Amino acid sequence: MEISVGRSLLESNDALAAELSGRFARAGVLALNLISSPGAGKTSLLEHTLRDLSGEFSMAVIEGDLQTDNDARRVAATGALVEQINTGGGCHLDASMILEVIPRFPLRDLDILFIENVGNLVCPVEFNCGEDHKVALLSVAEGDDKPEKYPLLFHLSSVLLLNKIDLLPYVDFDQEKAARFARAANPRLSILPVSCRGEGEGLEAWREWLREAVKAKRAKHAGTSGE
Repeated sequence: MEISVGRSLLESNDALAAELSGRFARAGVLALNLISSPGAGKTSLLEHTLRDLSGEFSMAVIEGDLQTDNDARRVAATGALVEQINTGGGCHLDASMILEVIPRFPLRDLDILFIENVGNLVCPVEFNCGEDHKVALLSVAEGDDKPEKYPLLFHLSSVLLLNKIDLLPYVDFDQEKAARFARAANPRLSILPVSCRGEGEGLEAWREWLREAVKAKRAKHAGTSGE
């Protein structure tokens, strides 16, 4: 019974996610689902990204947390439009939650919509939110075996950000081992070592990845609109 209930929940979510994906496609907005453990640095990454690319793209954020709007306030301080979702104990965002807040965004005026999911390496991965790409973050403080232990996230993600590389001299983390485990789950995974401290390190590669993703989404939207 538990298996059938779980399957039913995922199937229902997938149907709503397809509706979301259609909305994003018609608006031509790139939707990205950021997934990581708590404290891996999703919000810090967003702060840098929103400030650094504010002159290039129109961006907005959906913030997912169990409680508080702490991260949403940090994001709002960059000037970006942000909507908070508190799950009240739920370990992930799902498509129905995203559908509730989407009407508050001017989708056709946006280039990128970031969904910062609840900190968790398991549950958020299973619930599609209509995104174009899942983006995985892994802090070097978490251990290089995480891609081996939690392979589904890395299998489904388009890019992995190895964050907090400024801590490498102080932690036992083997970048090559982590990359090997991650690529065993997904050989096409892009892996970008970054740090969000200070001016940031390696973030230009992330910004370039975003530029290419926006370019691809715009081309797809133009082709669909012209049909």
